[in-house]
Amino acid sequence: MPSLLHLHRLKLLALLLAANLALLLHLAAGDLKPMTEWVWLDIIGEGGSTLLALVWLGLMLKSRPAGRVTTLLALGLGCVFFSWWVDALDEFIRLPDGIYWDNWLESAPMPVGLLLLTLGLYHWHHEQLAISAQMEKRERLFREHRWFDKLTPLGTADYLRQQLQLSLQHSVRTQQPLSLVAVDLDNFAALNQTYGHAEGDAVLEALTQQLLLNLRCKDLLCRLAGDRFVVLLANTGETQARQLASELQLAVEHLAHKSRQHGERLQLRASVAVVMALNEDADSLLLRLNLTLARIKQPLALSA
Repeated sequence: MPSLLHLHRLKLLALLLAANLALLLHLAAGDLKPMTEWVWLDIIGEGGSTLLALVWLGLMLKSRPAGRVTTLLALGLGCVFFSWWVDALDEFIRLPDGIYWDNWLESAPMPVGLLLLTLGLYHWHHEQLAISAQMEKRERLFREHRWFDKLTPLGTADYLRQQLQLSLQHSVRTQQPLSLVAVDLDNFAALNQTYGHAEGDAVLEALTQQLLLNLRCKDLLCRLAGDRFVVLLANTGETQARQLASELQLAVEHLAHKSRQHGERLQLRASVAVVMALNEDADSLLLRLNLTLARIKQPLALSA
């Protein structure tokens, strides 16, 4: 990462040059005051203000990258520092009465610096609002990360319940049907035993893409558990849901997935179940879906 001096060297060199030029002008035009004429209260107040302005400038430059906002803030603080610096020089150097340029050097940079600081703070404020909005978005994504499956880009069972409850409420308000379709691979445990869990994960990833390709844009596919997937079909009656379920079942059978070990095609089949929402909550509807799927898969389990 570039150093502070490398990023802002021109700003710092310009400020150093201006401060030294003001000092040389005062030394060339005036005389040093003896210590007996020093007013320590003014020296501490004006010198302390000058030092604080320099500290503010250093902290700001250290914490910010180069850019428009940084330039405005640096110029503003530089002008404030220069004004207080010239004011502090008067405590050590006496200028002749006929010289007036020191008043300009002392007074003119201050309003300019405050104006530049105001502009810089204004743009910094909008910059912080944009950053806060981005951080809020990232925080929301982090909080919602647990709602998504680690293997597939699908929502988890908890996410399905959340969305299902919202969809059920919308369905009641709009008097529109809502259906669920469950897709469960047959003999997936045997596939894992034969080819290994890594191959099983690859099958699930490929199956996810296959199912998504055969769904409508408004349909929500989630991974309920293991090799079981559930599709939330808003504004869909049972007849249309059964047709879609048959299409998904055929899509699984036609999935041309080949094993990584020997390259043979794995013959996949799936059981599907369909339920249409009645007057029930999300958990009750999912329970009815699972029971329906269990009855469908029971003959297959007995034959195995």
